[in-house]
Amino acid sequence: MSPDTPRRLDTAAGSPLRAAPPASGRSTEGHAADGGASSGRGSRRGLVLLGAVATFVTVVLLALGIWQVQRLFWKLDLIERVDARVHAAPVEAPRADQWSSITAGNDEYRHISVSGTFRHEAETLVQATTERGPGFWVVTPLVRDDGTAILVNRGFVPPDRRDPATRSAGNVSGSTHLVGLLRLSEPGGGFLRENDPSGNRWYSRDVAAIATARGLHQAAPYFIDADGTENPGGFPVGGLTRIVFPNNHLVYALTWFALAAMLIGAMLVIGRREWARASVDPEA
Repeated sequence: MSPDTPRRLDTAAGSPLRAAPPASGRSTEGHAADGGASSGRGSRRGLVLLGAVATFVTVVLLALGIWQVQRLFWKLDLIERVDARVHAAPVEAPRADQWSSITAGNDEYRHISVSGTFRHEAETLVQATTERGPGFWVVTPLVRDDGTAILVNRGFVPPDRRDPATRSAGNVSGSTHLVGLLRLSEPGGGFLRENDPSGNRWYSRDVAAIATARGLHQAAPYFIDADGTENPGGFPVGGLTRIVFPNNHLVYALTWFALAAMLIGAMLVIGRREWARASVDPEA
């Protein structure tokens, strides 16, 4: 080829053509990095939100546990006070000028004594279920020397002793002295059953309702559970008062504390795992 022959640029054999830069000014790698950083930040934000919710729930669970511990000590104190009242020497039953100050916290299950005369014709039978089986409480007004009356739960009789004629020996007459426990009224009725004064059907020892039905105008706002002193003829059977206070507060407290501990443990595991995962991306 002579020196004057023009040279032809052969792209196949010459220098390769340079690729044109992408239309966008940012590379694919840049997009990926930005996406990773955004994902990491979002993961941490979600973790913080989850931690806040878990902290709130934990505080609530711990508060419930502490409340149950407080209730536990309150119940233990109540049981101790009631036990002391039951086993204390009997005191005179509250008279009319003391009725307004009677409270459950200070007086229920107090060991008391009283004298008076029973009005057996005005007795009331209240349905009962006892360790001796189903039957009735015999609730009889006792009239004191000042004319006031106190309803006395003289004890239990089975269904075949419902008729007073079958236990007439136990209907003592004249002045009587008895000892028992002061109890507060049970208004309304029993479980799912309302008292029916007009039908003479009673399911609870509702002092006010029984006093009204029996025409007692000066009746004490409490009644007395007679002690186990045997009545002539063996009926009614006294001394069957059950003093039971359900005390499940320790179980409830342990349950709330256990749930709080489980939640704290779960959040520690999840938090460490998610924080480590979010920290893998250096841009996060």
